[in-house]
Amino acid sequence: MTVFCGVDWAEKHHDIAIVDDTGELLAKARITDDVAGYRQLLELLAENGDTAEAPIPVAIETSRGLLVAVLRATRRDVYAINPLAASRYRDRHGVSKKKSDPGDAMVLAHILRTDLPMHRPLPADSELAQAVAVLARAQQDAVWNRVQIAHQLRSLLREYYPAALDAFIKRKEGLIHPEARSVLAIAPTPTTAAKLPAGRVQAALKRAGRERCIEREAERLRNVFRGDYAHQPPLVEEAMGKQMLALLRQLNAVCIAADELAEAAAESFRRHPDAEIILSFPGIAVQLGARVLGELGDDRTRFTDARGLKAYAGAAPITRASGKKRHVGRRRVMNRRLNNVGFLWAFCALRASPGADAHYRRRREHGDWHASAVRNLFNRMLGQLHHCLQHRIRFNEQVAFPPPLAPIT
Repeated sequence: MTVFCGVDWAEKHHDIAIVDDTGELLAKARITDDVAGYRQLLELLAENGDTAEAPIPVAIETSRGLLVAVLRATRRDVYAINPLAASRYRDRHGVSKKKSDPGDAMVLAHILRTDLPMHRPLPADSELAQAVAVLARAQQDAVWNRVQIAHQLRSLLREYYPAALDAFIKRKEGLIHPEARSVLAIAPTPTTAAKLPAGRVQAALKRAGRERCIEREAERLRNVFRGDYAHQPPLVEEAMGKQMLALLRQLNAVCIAADELAEAAAESFRRHPDAEIILSFPGIAVQLGARVLGELGDDRTRFTDARGLKAYAGAAPITRASGKKRHVGRRRVMNRRLNNVGFLWAFCALRASPGADAHYRRRREHGDWHASAVRNLFNRMLGQLHHCLQHRIRFNEQVAFPPPLAPIT
C-alpha cells in the first residue's frame, strides 16, 4: 500500500491528513508548531508505514520554515505545492467553494496520490548551498529595499530641496553614495545647507571616506547649495527636513545591511566547489554568482536537462496554440530572482565575451527588441552553464560561441 501525506500549515498549528492509494483517509491530526508537534507528525507517519527505506512523501504549500527543515532532515520527498494549484484542485472535489484547514490537508494529500509525477520535490541541496541561498536572497532583498528607499528620498527632495538633487544626482550611485548621505545628515534643509561652512562640509566628506580633492568638492557643494532655488514656507521646510532625516536613517541602515550581507554571501559562495565553474562564465562576478548558485542549488538531479532549467528561469519562450492560432511569447511563471539575475548576467556578458556580443547583435538584426535579445542570450548561456555544471568543466569561449565557418571556395 502506498501512502501520501498532506500538511496545511499555519502560524500556530498545522493540519495533517494521510491517505492511501485508494483515497481512503488513514489518519488526521492537528499539531502545534513546536518540537512536540514535529515529533507527533513523525510518529503519525511511522504508525502508517513510514520507514527510512521508504519514507512517506509529504505535500505542503511552502518551501521554508522549521517544519519543512525537519521533514527534509528525514530524507523524504517534500513537495512544495503552489497555493494556486491547490486552490484549483479543490474544485475537483466539490463546487460549493467550502474550505477548511483539514480539508486543505486532504487536498494536498490527494494531489500527490493522483498527480505525483507532475510535481517536483524540493531539491536535495547541500547545507552550504542552502546557506548561500539564504544570504544571496537576503542581500538581493536589501538591495531592492535600498533602491526603494532612495526613490522615496529623491521624491521628497524634489518637493522642497532641489539643490540636493543637483548636487548628488549625477553621481554613479546618486543619493545612495556615502558622501551624499553624509552631507545630507548635516544639511537636512536648503536653508541649513546654504549656511554650511567649508570645514563642516569637508569633515562630512572625510567621514564618508573621501581622500582626494576634498576642498574642491566641498566648494562645489557649497556653490550648489547657495544657488537660486524656490523654498517651502519655513515651518513646512523644517518638517520636511525631519522627514528626510528619518528616511536617511532607514537608507543608512539598509546600506550597511546590504554591504554586510554581500560580504557574507561572497565568503560562503567562494567555499562552494561550484564557484570556480560559475565564475568562469563571462559577466558573472561574486555577487551574481552567489545568486545563481542560491537559486540553482547543487542537486544535479533537479533538472534532467537544460530545457527544465531554462523554463524555471523564465528564459525559454512559451507557446500558446489553439486551432489556427499560435503565439510564442515570454514566460510569465518563473523564478523571478533567477530571471532578474539573468538579465544582469547577460547584459554584463556583452562586454566580457565577444561571442555573447555577436550573438546579441545577430538577434537585434533578426528583429528582436533589446529585452528579447538579452533574454535569448541568457537562455543560451543557461544551457551552457547546465552543461558545465553537469560535466564539471569551466566555460570555454571557443566552444560556447564558435566562429562561423569560412565559405567553401
